[in-house]
Amino acid sequence: MYSWSFHQLSTFIAYKAKRAGVPVVHIDPAYTSRECSHGNHVEKANRPTQAVFTCRSCGFAEHADRNASHNISHRGWYQWVRGAESHAPALTLIT
Repeated sequence: MYSWSFHQLSTFIAYKAKRAGVPVVHIDPAYTSRECSHGNHVEKANRPTQAVFTCRSCGFAEHADRNASHNISHRGWYQWVRGAESHAPALTLIT
């Protein structure tokens, strides 16, 4: 998140979200690609290949990126309902 390209992308997202009235919550993406979005089991072996996710605990299988996106979504929702503040900056008018 601190490299230039990710920082710039984060800034663009926050700006566009503020214009659209959409809140922005930053989450820790650690282990989202190894966590089962159904049973929350985290294990390195859940990712047998780059594109495949198969939970070693419950057997749930899905494309790895889709599974990780569900985990990111769940974490963001959980932070939001626990009272997280939006990170979108205030809009200012430039004349």
